[in-house]
Amino acid sequence: MKDTVALKELLATPKRIAITTHQKPDGDAMGSSLAMFHFLKKLGHTVKVVAPTDYPDFLKWLPGNSEVVVGPDDIDMAKWTFEGADIIFCLDFNALKRLQDFEHAVMDSMATKVMIDHHMEPEDFADLVFWDDKASSAAEMVYRVIEDLGELDKLDLAMAECIYTGVMTDTGSFRFTNTSPAVHRMVAHLMELGVDVNKAYDEVFCNSSPERFRFIGYCLNNCLHVLPELNTAYIKVDREVFRKFNIRSGDTEGLVNYALNMKGIYLGVLFTVQDDLVKMSFRSRGHVSASEFAGNFDGGGHFYAAGGRSKDTLENTEKRFLELLEAKKTELVAS
Repeated sequence: MKDTVALKELLATPKRIAITTHQKPDGDAMGSSLAMFHFLKKLGHTVKVVAPTDYPDFLKWLPGNSEVVVGPDDIDMAKWTFEGADIIFCLDFNALKRLQDFEHAVMDSMATKVMIDHHMEPEDFADLVFWDDKASSAAEMVYRVIEDLGELDKLDLAMAECIYTGVMTDTGSFRFTNTSPAVHRMVAHLMELGVDVNKAYDEVFCNSSPERFRFIGYCLNNCLHVLPELNTAYIKVDREVFRKFNIRSGDTEGLVNYALNMKGIYLGVLFTVQDDLVKMSFRSRGHVSASEFAGNFDGGGHFYAAGGRSKDTLENTEKRFLELLEAKKTELVAS
């Protein structure tokens, strides 16, 4: 409540505001950021959204997308936006390292930092914090913040489409355990504002290229490792596979779920080599904590969905992961 009052006072007069989110933004990252963008503009502020990296084409239909500054494409504009901001909204991330090359630009800015997030164990870098690790998504948190500010009457179709997309993607189309009754009540309100749920689903999930389907098929046939004795499956994708199928941003979205969707599997993992890092996506069910495994690889997230990374080789990272599985065998099998 204290931070809500402080935010209301902060927004009472026109400000220069930057909104940013984590690297490799997903549906929740862009949905929450663009919803907040439209809301703050309605309040009379000057607002820019800065994405630290590019994001999938299937999110570029979102209202306001054309005004997003993609950091690597316009580094000077991105840094100027952070340096000149009175307020920086940090959406859908809880650690500044998630900003990749723009970590220090935000850290060193004199702007008031506002975190709106739902990931576990947030770092203490923000002046105002709106956080709930039980929330379905950052988009839901944006809706709650607008509601707490007494401004729900400002919601329009553009904001509603952005919020809906964020919630839809982070709840697995409303099938994950983070889909609460409150989420459905919120979605009913968004639909009353005119959200076309069929359009949103089609834009996000029905825009794959033939190459992406061939890539998924190749990965399932050649890169999938199943360890039934450990209730675990993982997919390991190296640079050569990325080159072979000309993989673009977003093409690996949802691939990790194939590893988890098999009978008897409680931990699914995707390994990909990106830049000089091995990126790891963890998904789990039952009593297995994805975030606990991710924590062993400089990562974290949610209990059932988390991410990690390794500066080691793909082979050494895989070896370390397999050793960790053996160490936690009792926990995995008990699930």
